Amino acid sequence: MTKAQTPGFTGNPLDRADHLRRDAAALQAARLHPAARFLILDDLKPLMTEDGTDLYWARRSDSPEGTTIFLGLDEEGAPRFAVDGKPFDDLPARATDARMAGSVLADGRAGIIAQARSILDWHRRHGHCANCGAPTRIEKAGYSRQCEACGTEHFPRVDPVVIMLAEKDGMALVGRGPQFPAGFFSALAGFVEPGESLEEAVARELHEEAGIRVSDVRYVASQPWPFPASLMMGAFASAQGFELRLDESEIAEARWVSRDEVRAALDGKGDWQAPPPFAIAHNLLSLWSRKD
Repeated sequence: MTKAQTPGFTGNPLDRADHLRRDAAALQAARLHPAARFLILDDLKPLMTEDGTDLYWARRSDSPEGTTIFLGLDEEGAPRFAVDGKPFDDLPARATDARMAGSVLADGRAGIIAQARSILDWHRRHGHCANCGAPTRIEKAGYSRQCEACGTEHFPRVDPVVIMLAEKDGMALVGRGPQFPAGFFSALAGFVEPGESLEEAVARELHEEAGIRVSDVRYVASQPWPFPASLMMGAFASAQGFELRLDESEIAEARWVSRDEVRAALDGKGDWQAPPPFAIAHNLLSLWSRKD
């Protein structure tokens, strides 16, 4: 089988330096280090340079007040942080939608966005303890929250999602949800439920959404999806038949497509629109279209 392409939001080049997260003195020294830089997220939109080609790393003096987390160390050992706050007006930067930024930064820098956005969004949502309702405080440089009342420690969550192409006799199943425009098709996807394996989730979602039975589920690749904090796990599966029975609350339209049709869509020449290159669905379609 042809090797899978690298999905967007992966390849984060930072050393996350877990050993520093419990060391308050070392973290304070890192914050004060002359080479320390801060990625500001304005309403969870990362700041990019004015020309839109790179992340904008602010000095500590240009960093606003707000929830701050330690991202790690760059290749030269310089500390990197992320801040949830409103940037100063005079910075030569602009807040950019994270999806747009991820599509522009088709390398490991998009992985930094995934890390920063997911964790800062989690802090926004978990100011109180899920066990007793009391306020929680940030610990471990932003990688946990501690309840001040009952002592429960909370950790950033990641929601597992399966995204898959069912295939049969040289055809693959694509579909679109009601929230997507007509003519846009992608791989089907759904959240993994408690008490099931990834393979079981693939089979269940395809049966629930499209009414087909599958076997021989094969894992392909994964992708962090920071909206807010999913882990997309891509797979192929062998369908037992072509007949579809759609759950119209989840799938507005679905169709079987050939490899030629997929290649045309990926090239922008088909009669339907494929997902953008930074999405793992694009990678699945591209890999499937080139299968031996």
